[in-house]
Amino acid sequence: MDLELNHSFSLSSVTLVILLLIFSCTPAEGNFRVIGSPETIVAALGDDTILPCHVEPQIDVTGLTVEWSKPDLKPDPNDRLRRVEYVHLYRDAREDLDMKIAEYVKRTELFADGLTRGNISLKITNVTFEDEGRYQCFIPKLKSHFKSSIIYLYVEPKSVTTETPLQTPDPKEKIDINEVCAGEVLITAVCVSALLTILTAVVFAVYWRHKLQKQEINREPVKGALHKGHVERC
Repeated sequence: MDLELNHSFSLSSVTLVILLLIFSCTPAEGNFRVIGSPETIVAALGDDTILPCHVEPQIDVTGLTVEWSKPDLKPDPNDRLRRVEYVHLYRDAREDLDMKIAEYVKRTELFADGLTRGNISLKITNVTFEDEGRYQCFIPKLKSHFKSSIIYLYVEPKSVTTETPLQTPDPKEKIDINEVCAGEVLITAVCVSALLTILTAVVFAVYWRHKLQKQEINREPVKGALHKGHVERC
C-alpha cells in the first residue's frame, strides 16, 4: 500500500515539474510594453524630427491599430460629434486619413519596415511651434496593461543649433532575422535540455527508492526466519 502511495506521489511530482518548466519557457501574455522616449525630444523649427516609441519584447504590429495623438488637444467645439482626431492613425495596414488633424496632413509617417519589429516611432516633417507638446503613442488591442506611452516634443527657433535625436534603428544595426531565430532555438534547446535532465533525475530517484523499498521488504522474511531458528535452538 505504501509503495503505491509513494509511486503515485512521485508521478505527481514529475508531472508538476514538467508543467512548471513548460510555463517557465512560454512567454506570459501581458509582458509586452509600449515604451516611448523618457527624454524630451528637441527639434528646430522647420526641421524633421522623430518621436521614438516601440514595443518590447519585439512583436509584429502590422496587423494592429497604432494611434498617435495629442492628449492635451481639446476637441473642436464646433464639431457636434466631438470626434477625436489623431496626429497619425494606422489601421488596417494603412494610414487612416479620415480622422487626421488637418495641420498634420502629409507631414507624418510611420516606418513600414520597422512595424514588423515593434517600432512605432513617428516622423514629423517641417516642424512648427504648434507641434510642441505631449504626444501619446497607443496600441489599443495590444495584450498588455502598458498599451501607451507619452513623449514630449520641444521646438526651438531655427537660429538655435539643435541636434534632433533620431532614435530609429540604424540600418547597420538592423537585427538579422536569422539571429533572432537562432536565439529562440537556443532558448528552446536549453529549456528542453533542462526538462530532460530534471525528468531523468526524478525517474532515477523514483526507481532507486522503489528498489531500496523492495530490498527492505525482502529482508523482512529472512530476519523472521533467523529469529525463529534462534528460538528453537534455545
